[in-house]
Amino acid sequence: MKELLLNILAKNARLTNQQIASMLNTTPEQVAALIDEMEADGTIMGYKAIIDWDKTDKDVCIARIEVQVTPQGGVGFEEVAARICQFEEVETVYLMSGGYDIAVTITGKTFKDVALFVAHRLSTIEEVRSTATSFVLRKYKERGCSLMETEGDGREANL
Repeated sequence: MKELLLNILAKNARLTNQQIASMLNTTPEQVAALIDEMEADGTIMGYKAIIDWDKTDKDVCIARIEVQVTPQGGVGFEEVAARICQFEEVETVYLMSGGYDIAVTITGKTFKDVALFVAHRLSTIEEVRSTATSFVLRKYKERGCSLMETEGDGREANL
């Protein structure tokens, strides 16, 4: 039942315990207890809104940075990743397979903000060998939510 509950919350964390309980054929009290348990053990780490910043007045520049590192002996990539996670601009940090080691997603106000972050903060970490920055030009889907405008009857167009 935990996995089903997590799937429901991942799609819509605004549902009430009563609504979730009816979906899971259980009681709101059982739902609340499971949620409390998973919040306490760190399975559920928080709840965030998915925002289309293009529909606001806020300037947002998002970039994905591919980072190649030389890991420290005995700690691997963990220490480098932990240092990168400390920067306020950093949204995500993933250990990757393939052509680079760590993927970092950051948010700044402008392209210049992102470039300065990479040049003065990220690339100055001793273990960082190289970086390659790609800027998000437009988002079409974010964490399962379509950000594309719909036409006509409000249903998404099949592509």
